[in-house]
Amino acid sequence: MAMLWKFMRVAKYSKTALSPKVKVRGIPTHSRHSSSKSVPSDFAASAPCSNTVELLGKSYPQDDYSNVTEKILSKVGKNLHNRKHHPLWLIKEQVKEHFYKHYLGRRGTPLFSVYDGLSPVVTVQQNFDSLLIPQNHASRRREDNYYLNREHMLRAHTSAHQWDLIHSGLDAFLAVGDVYRRDTIDNTHYPVFHQMEGVRLFSCHELFSSIKDGEDLQLFEQGHRTAHKQECHTMEAVRLVEFNLKQVLTKLMTHIFGDGLQVRWVDCYFPFTHPSFEMEINFQGEWMEVLGCGVMEQQLVNS
Repeated sequence: MAMLWKFMRVAKYSKTALSPKVKVRGIPTHSRHSSSKSVPSDFAASAPCSNTVELLGKSYPQDDYSNVTEKILSKVGKNLHNRKHHPLWLIKEQVKEHFYKHYLGRRGTPLFSVYDGLSPVVTVQQNFDSLLIPQNHASRRREDNYYLNREHMLRAHTSAHQWDLIHSGLDAFLAVGDVYRRDTIDNTHYPVFHQMEGVRLFSCHELFSSIKDGEDLQLFEQGHRTAHKQECHTMEAVRLVEFNLKQVLTKLMTHIFGDGLQVRWVDCYFPFTHPSFEMEINFQGEWMEVLGCGVMEQQLVNS
């Protein structure tokens, strides 16, 4: 069983699970694709004239789906989040420090591993199919993404690496990187921004070991999907994962923003988590969304 969370949208100027295990995932703010705005002219300029795009040492043939522009291509490989002392690097290091200090494995080593050098060029399968996003989902539109061709694109979220990392054997990790969406520039949007997300999978022992009579509890059942759980998860497992997820993220936001933070949770929908939540903090008297998260769809973990 697993949980997931995602946060950090820095618009260039600056964004924050169960198998026999369950997984909890954190989803960054704006992980949903809902933009219908046109992209500024300098970013919507014509694509490269060549029949192929050379990017990060590889060649990608263009086709009728290609829409990546020279302006966007010039941003690929900047890796601002890995430039020492850059604001993005500082945020990343602050989060790493928090997780390395507070979440340790049985041998006293950090529970979460960090991946901040993954290529932003991914397949359509990685960006959408692996996350159970339907073929007709609006988030796949050319108007909202940068496609190299019908098979490859610039990742629209760090979640594009989630399936590969899980199936490489990892059960707790943070992924950081630049992501690309055809957004109109305003004070919270930019066609190139950054996300950080975390994933953790729980075994039955990990989830229930601290609970009295926990050996009698189970992660899975053959039940029915409701607004509060997936059909395969027990209510006890979901409640514990949800509690752990919200506790971890509240502590992280307090670490970043300081004590006295006002937080509220809002139920929401994501294709790859259920139940799903958005975290909002009170900023200057207004509620501001800072991240999305939820219990990862078990089908994604098992696939």
